[in-house]
Amino acid sequence: MSGTQANFKYSGWDFLFTCVGLPLFLVDIGLDIWTAVSFYKEKAYVCLAVLLVLLLGSSLLTQAYSWLWYSYDKFEMKTKVEGWPTKRLLKLLHVFQLGIYFRHAGVLEKAVESFITKLPDPEDVAVFLSHDLSMLRIVETFSESAPQLTLMLTIILQQGHLDPVTVLKAVGSASAIAFTVTTYHRSLRSFLPANENQKISSSVIYFIWNLVLISSRLTALALFASVLPCFIFAHFICSWLVLFFFAWRSKTDFMESPCGEWLYRATVGLIWYFNWFNVAKGKTRCRTALYHGYILTDICILCAVWCWKMSTDPPDFVIEPMHALITAACVVAVYVLGLILKVIYYKVFHPNLDKDELKGASTEQQPEDEVGFRMFAAEANMADHRPSAPSAHCNKRMRKLAENFYS
Repeated sequence: MSGTQANFKYSGWDFLFTCVGLPLFLVDIGLDIWTAVSFYKEKAYVCLAVLLVLLLGSSLLTQAYSWLWYSYDKFEMKTKVEGWPTKRLLKLLHVFQLGIYFRHAGVLEKAVESFITKLPDPEDVAVFLSHDLSMLRIVETFSESAPQLTLMLTIILQQGHLDPVTVLKAVGSASAIAFTVTTYHRSLRSFLPANENQKISSSVIYFIWNLVLISSRLTALALFASVLPCFIFAHFICSWLVLFFFAWRSKTDFMESPCGEWLYRATVGLIWYFNWFNVAKGKTRCRTALYHGYILTDICILCAVWCWKMSTDPPDFVIEPMHALITAACVVAVYVLGLILKVIYYKVFHPNLDKDELKGASTEQQPEDEVGFRMFAAEANMADHRPSAPSAHCNKRMRKLAENFYS
């Protein structure tokens, strides 16, 4: 199959996700401020410090990626909103942690324009920008949202007070993390050729197994942190160093500069601390099996330490040793269930394709004087059902990730 596939389609679902994304992003900031104020009023200064470190660190990380990607694209602004600030002003916006809002606004502009005019986007600008946002949300989710949920679960376990509202909050937060991973999966799906498009059922099962695996992992971390809060930081550093080493050994090739690539590998180590993420082609099954074996072993150890502390140094609230054992066994069993669902997804729903079969195999920009010829060729190809010319704005970064995921 030829690597020059038809242009990317910006669907109604993509428009809906885009319109909802920016308001939810602003609501998330409001909730973070509310949580910080609550910690301050409760004089929970340690929790407040941890929260502020997470918020600041996540913001700096996402802004760094946003700026690097603008520089890789030679600061080519593809929308009126993005084109408003000069390069110097854009740099200042990123320094003041506001660059990500212009990305959101740029995607929203192209999405509304495409929805109102009902005209196709010949250069796929909306899809290009949404792909970058999807990756930035993944970075933000595992550098802020996942650690925040772990912190919330730790506080709940230490207090020993569980009510339906608290449970709903925890489930909602875990679902939001899994949903972000699923929207990233949707971006990867956009590179599939028409005859290999995955149905909505694949996204549903993808969401479920990610929700199950992430919930089990975060619960195990929270159980450990609730009894040995200081050691959770040592656990993270040691685990991250191991995962960072394997990210380096995977020979990733995602960023376009050496410093950017090291930053990416460090970020992969952070993501792997919570969930699996495909970063390189070849031996994917071996890497995945090794990773899940490591995480499952780690979860078992964390739960075992929690059970031991429950029996030797029980908290103020009463918990039976048998209940502690059942809880730990359930956490491990849930992770195993997630692995089973993941195997089902890969056996039933996941297409395995060569990288040349994915859309955007040819990512080089064509000269301006060839635009008319390209449009004429596209119309001719559409008439006789041959593959059309490649997209003028194929997101090379997301395509690399799609190659890792589907090859």
